[in-house]
Amino acid sequence: MGRDYTLRMPAPEFPDLSSLVHSDPDVLGGTPVFAGTRVPATALVEYLEAGDSLDDFLADFPSVERAQAIETLEVLRALLSRHASAA
Repeated sequence: MGRDYTLRMPAPEFPDLSSLVHSDPDVLGGTPVFAGTRVPATALVEYLEAGDSLDDFLADFPSVERAQAIETLEVLRALLSRHASAA
């Protein structure tokens, strides 16, 4: 069997998720929420799944900053890409 000369790239660095999403048993029973808010992080995905825009989500949850939402989506995309390339 031949040697594997595939270039192995180091795993991409992901931001510390605690800067984006926080879980505390005293806040919504430990449901992961956007840091500094009481907004469940899954609400963003649910909005997008329903066909709502990011602007709709941000209008309904003004305590979530646009940068938080975008960075969370970027982390999810990176995780999905990493998972897909590992398969």
